[in-house]
Amino acid sequence: MRMDLTFQQLRLVLAVHDAGSFTLAADNLHLAQSSMSRTVREVERKLGITLFQRTTRNLVTTPEGDEFCRVARRVVEAFDAGINHFEGFLAGSRGRVRIAALPSLAAILLPPVVSAYRAAHPGVDLSIADGMSDEVLQQVRSGEVDLAVTVTAEPLPDLDVRPIATDQFCCVFPPQHRFSRRRNLNWADLEGEPHIAFEPTSSIRQHAERAFATAQVRPELVLESRNIATVAGLVAAGLGVAVMPGLVLPLVQFANLEHRPLNDPETRRQIAVVRDPHRPLAAASEAFMTAITEAQRSAEPLTPEVAWL
Repeated sequence: MRMDLTFQQLRLVLAVHDAGSFTLAADNLHLAQSSMSRTVREVERKLGITLFQRTTRNLVTTPEGDEFCRVARRVVEAFDAGINHFEGFLAGSRGRVRIAALPSLAAILLPPVVSAYRAAHPGVDLSIADGMSDEVLQQVRSGEVDLAVTVTAEPLPDLDVRPIATDQFCCVFPPQHRFSRRRNLNWADLEGEPHIAFEPTSSIRQHAERAFATAQVRPELVLESRNIATVAGLVAAGLGVAVMPGLVLPLVQFANLEHRPLNDPETRRQIAVVRDPHRPLAAASEAFMTAITEAQRSAEPLTPEVAWL
C-alpha cells in the first residue's frame, strides 16, 4: 500500500483525534472546518479506511484510526525533534565539535575555554583528543577533528593558522642543583650539562634543538622520554636538567622542581588554533573559536612565562 501523506495531513488528523471534534480542531488551528473535513476524507481515501465514526452528536475514533494516530504521532514527534535539533545545529546550540590538542594545552590552556563554552552551549557534544604535534595536525588534515590547538613551529601553507598565545622556554632542575643559586640562565649555561630530553617527535624537543643550535650548545643527552611526567621525575631524581615551555610547568609541580627562563636567545613557542580552510566549520565549531577569542580578552596569565596574543 502506497501512502503519500504529508506531515500537515498527519497533524490535522491528530488534531481532530485529540480534540474529539472537527469544530474544536479547526478552531484550535485557526482553520475552516470544511478544510479540516476535506483533509481527513483525503487521508481516509488514501488509506482505504475510516478514521472517525461521525454521528450528529459526537465523533468517535475507529480502532483503525487509533492505531493510525499512534503511528502518526511517533512520526510527527520524531520529525519535530529532528527539526528542533537541526535548528539548534544551525544556531550553534546543537551538534558536535571535535578538538585535537597537545597534552599540555589540553590540560592547562583549554579547560577554562571549555568550561565557558559548555555553559553557553550545553547541547553540543564536545570531544578533545590529545596527541603529539604531528598527530594533531594530521587529524586536522584528514578531517578527524574540526579544530586543533597546537604549537606551530613552521609555516603551514595548507592550513589556516590563528596564533593565540606564546610561552617561553625554561630550564627545570631539582632544588639542590647549582642553577638554583642563579637568577638568570642562558642556553649557553647548558653546555655539557646532563640533559633529560623529550623524544625527537615532540614539538618541545624540536624547539629546544633549534635553540641549542643557535646558541652553539651541545648538552650531554642522558635519557629521553615522550611523557612530561617521566621527564620531570627523572630530573627530580638528579639525573639531569630539562628544557620545558611555560605551559608545561604546572604539570610538573608534583616533582618539586625549580625553573628559570632561558635567554640568549629567548625562545618562545607560538600556540595557535589550526583548521583546514577547505572544510567549512559548523556554527558550533565557530562558537568554540569565539570562546577562545573571549578567553584571550579576559583571561589572566596562566604562568609568568605565558602571554596571550
